[in-house]
Amino acid sequence: MKNPIIFIAILIIAGATGFGLQRALTYNETQNLPIIPPPTETKVIGTHRPDFELQDIEGNMRNVNEWDGKVLLVNFWATWCPPCMKEIPAFMELQNEYGDQGLQIIGLAIDDNDSVKDYADSVGMNYPIIAAELAAMEIARRYGNRVNALPFSAFVGRDGKIVEIRPGELTKTSTEKIIKNLL
Repeated sequence: MKNPIIFIAILIIAGATGFGLQRALTYNETQNLPIIPPPTETKVIGTHRPDFELQDIEGNMRNVNEWDGKVLLVNFWATWCPPCMKEIPAFMELQNEYGDQGLQIIGLAIDDNDSVKDYADSVGMNYPIIAAELAAMEIARRYGNRVNALPFSAFVGRDGKIVEIRPGELTKTSTEKIIKNLL
């Protein structure tokens, strides 16, 4: 009889903890305003890509405007995300193959700079990487990530307009198909 009671108590405590964490992450207690906007029907496809300016992992300020006129793959990822790690080698290959044709991949990590720099150095990432922690999640939402999915990728045409968004892991083949249509 004690085991089921303990199990139920643990479930209740875990549920309450999850609910509390969710509330803490989505509400600003000092102003009682939502930090994370609720999902909306707003579509980002066809809109101009949101601007951002952040430091890359080397400490250099990077503004998305520096890549105007290029096809962008803006990828949101984290070092603790296995699907994110799985797609990075394909992105590195695609950057090598299509960079001279105008492709620019940009990685925005929802992670701390040291962890991201260690990982990027260890695998030899060949495109700009920005470790922006929670700021990257806000930017991802502006790029259309309404469900906080990781990985999340937004494809931007040469004209600066978002042409496609993809939550979840991408394969080299599916990514290449999108990129080829934009180059």
